[in-house]
Amino acid sequence: MKTFIVFIFGVFMIYGAVAQEANENVSGPEITFQEEQFDFGDIHQGDKVEHVFAFENTGTEPLIITNVQTTCGCTAPNWPRDPVAPGQSSEIKVVFNSTGKMGRQHKVITVVSNATTPTSKVAIITNVLPKAEEKPVQEKGN
Repeated sequence: MKTFIVFIFGVFMIYGAVAQEANENVSGPEITFQEEQFDFGDIHQGDKVEHVFAFENTGTEPLIITNVQTTCGCTAPNWPRDPVAPGQSSEIKVVFNSTGKMGRQHKVITVVSNATTPTSKVAIITNVLPKAEEKPVQEKGN
């Protein structure tokens, strides 16, 4: 019984080493984000906020982003249309419009590219509070 357990353990160890070695030899573009999530904290309904997700092509071939998809029309992305060379950095700008939104918002942005992992995800989070009330202007008396 001990021999069988040692044999199974050995098989898993060898499989893990081979899988790790195979993963290190991957060639092609690879997108690596500096951060995968950003929290705006509390904002007021109607506010437009933006964040820039910086990334680097850590692969061996040019990275081409073919599409950036959002979960709703309230989130607008802007991404580089030109290839990003290996070792180069670029950014994806995301603008969130809180008009018509209330409460906690979690918006996922899916990045589609020619990377070895063809889809990557980043997210923005915020809590939308009711519109800030404007204070009425008081007139000065004579």
